[in-house]
Amino acid sequence: MGLAQYAIVAVGDQWGVLHDGDIKGEYATKESAFESAAAAASLAIRQGHEVHLSVPGGEQDKANRQQL
Repeated sequence: MGLAQYAIVAVGDQWGVLHDGDIKGEYATKESAFESAAAAASLAIRQGHEVHLSVPGGEQDKANRQQL
């Protein structure tokens, strides 16, 4: 099987899940974006994929938001 990668990213004043080159969803909190990504990652694991899930820390949040 393949590799499924999920990254929580800042999108303006909201959060999204980067997967397969597209940002999916609009979430009010980083935690809610994580919960969505974790559900998708769980399904990918059941399908036999290797999974990578990344979530930025507090300092990265500030830097990422300034870039957008």
